[in-house]
Amino acid sequence: MTAVGSSGAGLVEVTINGDMQVQELHINPVIIEKDQKDMMEVLIQSAFNDAIQKIKANMEDAVKRSITQGVN
Repeated sequence: MTAVGSSGAGLVEVTINGDMQVQELHINPVIIEKDQKDMMEVLIQSAFNDAIQKIKANMEDAVKRSITQGVN
């Protein structure tokens, strides 16, 4: 199970797995070229938090499906 979190309209994207390990990190060169370190740090943090929330939601859905499997 993986989830992709993004921030800054896709300027930063983070992919994590179900063990909350980072699989990929993509940073659009546009924010690197502008040399805006503070903004980049905030976007990376936001992308990580977005990915973590998504993986948690996916895990909760998987648990609910396994518990209710076969129950009408």
